[in-house]
Amino acid sequence: MSQDLIRYDILAQEALRGVIRKVLGEVVKTGLPGDHHFFITFLTSAPGVRVSSRLREKYPELMTIVIQHQYWDLAVTETSFEVGLSFSDIPERLLVPFAAIRGFYDPAVNFELEFDVRDAEAANSPGSEAGAAPLALAPVPLAAEDKPKRSAAPAKLATKAADISAEDEAADAPAGEPKKAADVVSLDAFRKKT
Repeated sequence: MSQDLIRYDILAQEALRGVIRKVLGEVVKTGLPGDHHFFITFLTSAPGVRVSSRLREKYPELMTIVIQHQYWDLAVTETSFEVGLSFSDIPERLLVPFAAIRGFYDPAVNFELEFDVRDAEAANSPGSEAGAAPLALAPVPLAAEDKPKRSAAPAKLATKAADISAEDEAADAPAGEPKKAADVVSLDAFRKKT
């Protein structure tokens, strides 16, 4: 296989960052439509990221913010977005370049984008090899400490969804009968026997 001198992987990531830019730009103009809200994970140490020293100390590598109910002064430029959020009742102003974004998730429609920021930084650094192989994307686990303290609404939504799911399951089972566990069926049961 020949080397990818055009770097389609980086071009595709830049195009997908344009999706985030457009979506946030629309939110600036019209607000969040319907149940849409966003989890945005970014590298706090990436060039151009502006967060308070308190937040940088607490989140030295990755930080996930939630744009849903309690945000203000969202501003979007060609290269970054800026937003006001509250962390432990302390208002903060964050500036995040789109190049620093590691992940974007809209749970209302289960839309997710993941970026390999380290690979893009390596490709743009002066000492990098032009033919370096792209790194495989790995899912970013969202630990409780990665989320802002004030943004408890997504957890409430997940709990509410679980409660609704449990109510639906209870309604499906006849009264007085315990709910049966799911049966695991082998695919061999559906194959033609020869």
